[in-house]
Amino acid sequence: MGLQRCGSCLSCLLILLALWCIAVNILLYFPNGKASYDVSNHTNYVWHFEGICSSGVMILVLAVLMILLEHDTFFQCCQNESCNKTYRSFISVVLALLGIAFSGYSVIISTLGLVQGPFCNTPAGWEYLFKDTSGGYLTNYTSWSRCTEPTNAVKWNIILFSVLMTLSGLQVIICFLKAIAELKRILCGTYSVFIQPGII
Repeated sequence: MGLQRCGSCLSCLLILLALWCIAVNILLYFPNGKASYDVSNHTNYVWHFEGICSSGVMILVLAVLMILLEHDTFFQCCQNESCNKTYRSFISVVLALLGIAFSGYSVIISTLGLVQGPFCNTPAGWEYLFKDTSGGYLTNYTSWSRCTEPTNAVKWNIILFSVLMTLSGLQVIICFLKAIAELKRILCGTYSVFIQPGII
């Protein structure tokens, strides 16, 4: 019942998370906070725009639509209130499932980017130094110093991809809760029951 009463709260939280995802993804294009590096030297997974498009703009659009669906004046396609609310709940479920898909995609890409590691300059040249470690470099701190450029490339990569993965994961959870709440509203109903005096 609490989830149903705070549906718009969850949607507003999705908007905040989406804005954070966009900001974090943009930072991935500026290793160590600098814009002086060639675009060809960026980690290839940043070009999937998972934070900007999938868990960013698309989640923003879905969240705004969910908020609009919470208003009684948005839909007037049905003659009675019960049909109207059921129709809106069904659309909310579809939007929530789309949200799970978009944010889930972002989680997957962020995880792959984290496991692969940064594209950095080593004594052997520019390469993905840690791509064959299956993420083992995350705890092998001594190997990080082999990435000489960009400065702090490994830390920058780990922190931002981890944050993006966490934010997108929270979006998945929120969209899942939203879908469950709307399904419960469809199946169980939250509408008042009117009893005619003559029946009792």
